[in-house]
Amino acid sequence: MSDIKCNPYIFFQGSAREAMEFYKSIFGGELVVNTYGELGMSDAMPADKLMHAELKGGLVNIMGSDTAKASPEAKKITISLSGENEAELRKVFDGLSADITPQFPLKKEAWGDLFGMLTDKYSVDWMVNISVPKA
Repeated sequence: MSDIKCNPYIFFQGSAREAMEFYKSIFGGELVVNTYGELGMSDAMPADKLMHAELKGGLVNIMGSDTAKASPEAKKITISLSGENEAELRKVFDGLSADITPQFPLKKEAWGDLFGMLTDKYSVDWMVNISVPKA
């Protein structure tokens, strides 16, 4: 078994703190943040902006930061969540759907699972697949 972990790292244009608090409200866990000012890098970004944030110990691990280079047009990934706990994954999907309309609401698909897609209010793309137990 490998000890490699995959931790999505999301770049925001000034809204990292708000976004990471939003994700904490959905996924739980501990949010650890470091500002540019705390790390002596306030020449790169305003001192109160996040140089690094990590949400860990909840349903997922996510990292993020504020950067002038972040651009919704430049993103090339979608974060995919999957599992068998329908109640938990529906709650996550509904939480991520706050203030937006999903592109594909959760519904049963041809492969038999429940599936939905959305772009959240911070322009992050998500897919949720809920495995339906096979008879």
